[in-house]
Amino acid sequence: MKTHLTMLADYHGWAYEALYEALLPLADDDYRADEGLFFHSAHGTLNHLLLVEQVWFGRCVGEPFEVAALDTELEADRGRLEQAIYRAARRWREWLDTQDDAQLTAPLDYHTLSGAAFSNTRAEVLSHVFNHATHHRGQVSTVLTRRGLAAPAMDLVLYLRSARTPMTSV
Repeated sequence: MKTHLTMLADYHGWAYEALYEALLPLADDDYRADEGLFFHSAHGTLNHLLLVEQVWFGRCVGEPFEVAALDTELEADRGRLEQAIYRAARRWREWLDTQDDAQLTAPLDYHTLSGAAFSNTRAEVLSHVFNHATHHRGQVSTVLTRRGLAAPAMDLVLYLRSARTPMTSV
């Protein structure tokens, strides 16, 4: 389990790097424009990803990250948001290094933002976090193609075919 989740954590950082490289030529107005996404814009979607990673990480380590809503803007600055997302992705990988399979498969009890109680294993939570990010990275790719830019190739198999190097961004 740990080996699989570590691979997904490394992929998670790699995919963010690929997405952000593709976002470089996107004008700031286009980056912030409402594109009809669930979180409206590329910026809103990336902010949502940062927010939910903070929430889930807090649950996993027993340090709840309190937030009022899933669309709360944590970082208005585009560059600082990028760096915060990279730090959040690396934090999963670093945390995984401290876990073993027993810890990852143990129940994790938590409450949703609305207060409903649930229990999942940390492995299930991490699978959700990485899958959720893949979903939203795909939405951000749509912004790129709507603006005439190339969407990045972020398939897991492409990561697996590559050198499999962990993320390199600061």
